[in-house]
Amino acid sequence: MTSFPLDALRGRFPSLATQDGGRRRIYLDNPAGTQVPKSVADVIGDAILNRNANLGGEFATSRAAGTIVEAAHGAMADFLGCDSDEVVIGANMTTLTYHFSRMIGRGLKPGDEIIVTQMDHEGNVSPWLQLADDLGLVIRKLPFSTATWQVEPAALKAAITDRTKVVALNYASNLTGSINDASKLVAIARARGVLTYVDAVQFAPHGLVDVRALDCDFLVCSAYKFFGPHLGILYGRRAVLDMLDPYKCRCSDNGLPQRFETGTPQIELLAGLTAAVDHFAWLGGACGEGGSRREKIATAYAHSIAHENALCGDLVEGLLQVDGLTIHGISDKARFSARVPTVSFTLSDIAPAELVRALNEEGIFCWAGHNYAWEVVHQLGIDPDKGVVRIGIASYNMGSEIAETVEAVQRNVRMLRQG
Repeated sequence: MTSFPLDALRGRFPSLATQDGGRRRIYLDNPAGTQVPKSVADVIGDAILNRNANLGGEFATSRAAGTIVEAAHGAMADFLGCDSDEVVIGANMTTLTYHFSRMIGRGLKPGDEIIVTQMDHEGNVSPWLQLADDLGLVIRKLPFSTATWQVEPAALKAAITDRTKVVALNYASNLTGSINDASKLVAIARARGVLTYVDAVQFAPHGLVDVRALDCDFLVCSAYKFFGPHLGILYGRRAVLDMLDPYKCRCSDNGLPQRFETGTPQIELLAGLTAAVDHFAWLGGACGEGGSRREKIATAYAHSIAHENALCGDLVEGLLQVDGLTIHGISDKARFSARVPTVSFTLSDIAPAELVRALNEEGIFCWAGHNYAWEVVHQLGIDPDKGVVRIGIASYNMGSEIAETVEAVQRNVRMLRQG
């Protein structure tokens, strides 16, 4: 495998060189949102300055804006492995999920059941809970295994009944980092004629999404988690999209995907979305791969996964040297293929916010809290008001940053324990 072009990759991200009073920054807040390449920022600026118009006009800027929108859907089709008319772009994953859950709900009746998992981000739980309240539906909560840190296929199989209509599940946890065997879970649901709605927000920055192979009905992700602008993207199987009765203006377009994209799109951000996808293609090319954009994206992931897993191994190894520290997730390097490089932990005697405050003051950016993994912290018995320390690696992070972070965690824990 060609060596990972880390220097060239980091050179594409101006924020990685930003300093605060001469002090470097270490960005490990990536599960909440990554930094963006200059190429993304450049096209956003160009679009809003030079191609700024509403859609449907017979003049240059309107035609250019239309080209931006079309290109973004094509880029995400390559990113997800689907057709461009199966791509719906919206404000964010949570808003899209609220919107689509209501359309799905139009076909449900009181007593019908929806399964949600206790591994999911709240954005794939609350919309379904509230839909159930509105329509008199039944919610079944599916726990994850703390032995494997995954939702077990056997547990899902046992939870599905003849009244189950939707299974909402996640591809990877934004707290534990664990990757579900989503294809098996989807296959179980499909065998029973149940719709599947997959949250891939945390998986998409770290693994190639292939919706055709996954065979899901819906899948959502967020561009700002994979080096793009603040947008959410939904894949919908065309046959299922055709069955939905959309909430839309009477006079708006009835075509796919336009009937699901209400109002004027954030055209400049869609330009940035295409550039974010092209960033992956650039990385695949820098790793020596030719071929289609999709093929280059696949190569980019193959190389970035290996790079990220090595850093994650160093992080986990260093954290486990701290007495009283518990990692909530997979810590066995032999199982790293079943996790993304998001590592959450608690300490027996130090509140997460105390340690994170100390790390932030040193320019190491990470998070404390429940991180909207509301069901996860409750299943694990973690106080949601305190939550966890969460450190998340992206492809632009480097070994020296992880070494410095481990040293800072170990040193600050000692200092906090000494009072």
